[in-house]
Amino acid sequence: MSKIGFIGLGLMGANMVQRLQDKGHSLTVMGNKTRTRIDKAVAAGATEAANARELAAASDIVMLCMGTSDQVESRMLGDDGVIAGLKPGTVVIDFGTSLPGSTRMLGEKVAAAGGAYLDAPLGRTPSHALDGALNIMGAGDKAAYDKVKPVLDDLGENVFHLGDLGSGHTIKLINNFFGMTTAAAMSEAFAMADRMGVDRGALYDVMSAGPLRSGMMDFVKAYAVDSDPSMLAFAIVNADKDVGYYSRMADEAGVDSVMSKGTQASLNAAVKDGRGDDMVSTMVDYYADRFKPKG
Repeated sequence: MSKIGFIGLGLMGANMVQRLQDKGHSLTVMGNKTRTRIDKAVAAGATEAANARELAAASDIVMLCMGTSDQVESRMLGDDGVIAGLKPGTVVIDFGTSLPGSTRMLGEKVAAAGGAYLDAPLGRTPSHALDGALNIMGAGDKAAYDKVKPVLDDLGENVFHLGDLGSGHTIKLINNFFGMTTAAAMSEAFAMADRMGVDRGALYDVMSAGPLRSGMMDFVKAYAVDSDPSMLAFAIVNADKDVGYYSRMADEAGVDSVMSKGTQASLNAAVKDGRGDDMVSTMVDYYADRFKPKG
């Protein structure tokens, strides 16, 4: 089985590590926040690395599951970074949602060190990770992708190769922009129903009976009508980051994104209002508070 180095044991990463261990892979791990997840992986047979360079030196495949491009770059670059410890032929995979420009920059540096860099952002939830049922949006060198495809298949139900390096992150940002815009619009719709004295459930019944119905609509409805925020287990602060990355990607492409502005403004305002750690479906509360009569 492959020797895998895994950096970033958050909710998603820790479950991916458990899945890989369940499938018999040898793991070297590294994290910087939640000690209990590292301890659990080590108790199940993983080795903890002192730094990213040490982890890379012990691995045939290096996986990163981190929150931002800055975090990825901090683990990849520098004297104690992944690239410094990379063995020739190692494949590095970024499972996070990163900026395509950063991904391509790191890809060039990994290639110069004799390795290959893939972007492979994820769809679905941490619970899917435990079952090996993630959606994986892979991109980059096809030979490197084919080399690690059996491991990706251990993690994902739907595993795609989408083209040149950066294509996976590009598609993920477009996907998340669309999803968060839909969630924000549905949240505002429920809040507007409150303001106009219309029952939220009645609004949902009418809207969901036609072509507007979607999974995202149902996720927001689960909280707005049924008081269950767990159906959309994605924090507002992460949504704000992803839509911000989408806007930045558009700016770098010389494009003025119209639709993302309203979504980003509302998510950013909710974060500043102290709601960042709440789930995206609770954006209905942000809008409901905003729409209350003044005075």
